[in-house]
Amino acid sequence: MPGIDDLTDGLAAGAPAPAAATGPAAYAAHFEAPDGYLDFARYGPPSRDVLDATAGALTRSAHADHTTVNALMRADLRARESAARLAGTDAEHTVLIPNTTTGLFQAAFGILEGEVLVPEGDFPANHYPWRRTAAAGLARPRWLPAGPAGATTPEAVREALTGDVVAVAVSAVDFRTGHRADLAALRDVIGPDRLLVVDAIQGFGVVEMPWQAADVVVAGGQKWLRAGWSTGFAALSDRALERLAPTLTGWTGVEDVALFDNAEHPPLAGAGRLSLTNLSPVSAAAFAAALELVEATGVAVIEAAVAERVGELIEAVRARGGELLSPVEPARRAGIVSFRLPGVPAAKAAEALHAHGLTPTVRADSLRLSPHASTPASVAGRVAEALASVSASAG
Repeated sequence: MPGIDDLTDGLAAGAPAPAAATGPAAYAAHFEAPDGYLDFARYGPPSRDVLDATAGALTRSAHADHTTVNALMRADLRARESAARLAGTDAEHTVLIPNTTTGLFQAAFGILEGEVLVPEGDFPANHYPWRRTAAAGLARPRWLPAGPAGATTPEAVREALTGDVVAVAVSAVDFRTGHRADLAALRDVIGPDRLLVVDAIQGFGVVEMPWQAADVVVAGGQKWLRAGWSTGFAALSDRALERLAPTLTGWTGVEDVALFDNAEHPPLAGAGRLSLTNLSPVSAAAFAAALELVEATGVAVIEAAVAERVGELIEAVRARGGELLSPVEPARRAGIVSFRLPGVPAAKAAEALHAHGLTPTVRADSLRLSPHASTPASVAGRVAEALASVSASAG
């Protein structure tokens, strides 16, 4: 039987990425989530790769010696390098964060003055950082009215631009409807003198988007990346590094981090300046494993498989009289299908889906289905059967 070091040394030191997958079936083989799980926009059950990485790092930490901490900490670089490749940047412009909110707060408190355009219907993680900066006398939010299907359009942003606007903060994919923002067009509209801050959690790793158009890209790893909780990253452009003040830089975000001389050290030149303290190397190992699986499969492969499942689910919902809340045009949607059944409470429709072994997101007035590349085609038929049963009982 392999020893503990055999199981974990390669992981900690930076093992190579998994062999290239051949398609959705090869990707799906890494997971054990039930076929009817359709709640990836809320949480993505991790792969066996992530479970093994977590167990390996924890096992190594339980048998600690003089090499353990330094060896486990190398997973941070491995995860940053993989996230950077997927974001179209490099490790120096990338930092690990424990969740999306932390990255958004770091960006928000780095903007010392001016107005930031923020969609009023966006997820609260992109609201509270700007509310807090306003209360602290720093950047002030100006709320953009939501467009059709939760869209934040370049046209709406253009109309709202004034000389006081220093940044725009949007979600890459709307959490309610799955509407995909046009990041390239937003970049063109705001020009080079304003920052574009993007909450990428509902799209990163599952949708190909021009992440380089943004100045700050933040994403937690617990949803579509399927890395588990307390994982995530932020990628910063040169423009962001130039303009964001290191307001919340912690002791690990400075130069000569191991020199304890009672002096204030200057912040790091790269994205590492967003670091507050050392994060869990166990989470970093899990995140690296999840990211490398995405790389090995290919975002284009994952996106195509998700798009196929989304199309099938939309047909199933419409066939049963569902009112679609998500965009119809494939190019404008990601992995989310939101709908309501006229005359049927969302909770009642959810009961029918649950009875058919399906897991949706349940809102007060609607339901959200979010499949992944591992979701089988048979799920659409089960959704149709479930909705037919609730429609029949309602009638």
